[in-house]
Amino acid sequence: MNAEIIAIGSELLTPFRQDTNSLFLTKRLNELGVEVIFKTIVGDRLEHLLQASRIALTRAQIVIFSGGLGPTEDDLTRECVAQALGRELRRDHEMVTALYTSAAAMRMRVSENHVKQADYIEGAEILKNSRGSAPGQWIDTVYEGQRRIVILLPGPPIEIEGMFNDHCFDRLKQVLPEEHIATCELKLAMVSEPAADQRAAKIYKQFSDIETTVLASPGEVQFHLKTRGATQEEAETRVDELASLLEDEFTEEIFSCTGESLEQIVAYFLQMRGATLSVAESCTGGLLAERITRISGSSRYFMGGALVYSDQLKQDFCGVPPQLLKSDGAVSHSVAAALAEGIRQRCKTTFGIGITGVAGPSGGTSERPVGLVYVALADGKHTEVVDRIFPGGRERIRWFATQLALDLLRRKLR
Repeated sequence: MNAEIIAIGSELLTPFRQDTNSLFLTKRLNELGVEVIFKTIVGDRLEHLLQASRIALTRAQIVIFSGGLGPTEDDLTRECVAQALGRELRRDHEMVTALYTSAAAMRMRVSENHVKQADYIEGAEILKNSRGSAPGQWIDTVYEGQRRIVILLPGPPIEIEGMFNDHCFDRLKQVLPEEHIATCELKLAMVSEPAADQRAAKIYKQFSDIETTVLASPGEVQFHLKTRGATQEEAETRVDELASLLEDEFTEEIFSCTGESLEQIVAYFLQMRGATLSVAESCTGGLLAERITRISGSSRYFMGGALVYSDQLKQDFCGVPPQLLKSDGAVSHSVAAALAEGIRQRCKTTFGIGITGVAGPSGGTSERPVGLVYVALADGKHTEVVDRIFPGGRERIRWFATQLALDLLRRKLR
């Protein structure tokens, strides 16, 4: 079975609001073995809503509308779906009475727009809204010779989640064929998307029954695996088989197969080793420390650090020799190493990380271009320094640098 989700609201087509309801609905539908094949966002215009409704009904077995059921002029979902299905709108008079009773208790007047929330599509079953005023609707119908399940849900997240969980999930479970979806997410650090896909393609192409999606973000590549099976065990066994082969191929690069972030994995390793960490950051401005301290309980292994943008503070806090800064420059292999060892000694930790670079957009030279970053990891016996030139703007370069630092530590702890 497949589904399409239509999120309704002109505000969702602006930079200021995001459609989060479809994420919740997709998760719950996947639990039922239903694949979401389309997500559509439509503004509050009658002709666009009608067009989207008709298209969805031709291509998806389950069509779920979220939003547009409220009491305002631009709430048009009921009207559009009714027109798309060729049905009339009816009015539930018991619901009208309830609306007047509720308004009277709150000393509010009831407008005609308010009352239209009691309108339902002919043949629909009304879904009560225990968290708001706009009810939902369930329609099991035939459209152009094909069975369709059409569900109308309110837009506010607390209402849509409650209504779907209370009235839709179990009902769908009863009418859907027995089918299960298994998924797996593999995360790789500091490998490019083309390089990762080139190595992985020869493996995942052998599994035609598994959908493999490759996603990339700065310093990270993700493999998302998904398949269906007659039982959950069958589906999971098949996904695990492919995941295992990919793990063998990317032994060094893979840091998570269960969704953890890189900082979570580093936290796990540090605690497992009983090790502690401190950092000295220049071009990243505290971003590395911020990522580390996102994890609850980070004070058990993260002792602290310093933001050392000026040469003077590099000397004062991390003991970087002034002659080194003068001869090699603040953005250099030697200064990164001195920062890492200096902060390690200052904070008395197992590991110290030093970062220095040119985050841009200004400050670059032919010898030290924008994007050049040095990351050092010191453990008291050895200091490893890695340099990279990262592409992009200031924030992207800063994120890349912290990703490199965390991955260096992860590999060391492994």
